Amino acid sequence: MVMEELVIPAWFYPILVWTLVWKGIAMWKSARNNQPAWFVVSLVINTVGLLPIAYIFLFQRNMNFVSKKVVKKSKKKSRRKSFPKL
Repeated sequence: MVMEELVIPAWFYPILVWTLVWKGIAMWKSARNNQPAWFVVSLVINTVGLLPIAYIFLFQRNMNFVSKKVVKKSKKKSRRKSFPKL
């Protein structure tokens, strides 16, 4: 019994790279945005990059607002005594 060689068409490789790049970006962004459902969906469902692209451009939270949030200082007085400046 002779086994035939598995021949993969040339068009398969660019599609594989395209899919892996978009899937990787979407999974990284969903993990950074604390969105585990999108992470799992991007990992499990293979849509040749369409679902990850939709996530990146349509459904991702804008993290710029979170990172630029101003932290207000507490108005409570410190119990620590302050020393006079010289």
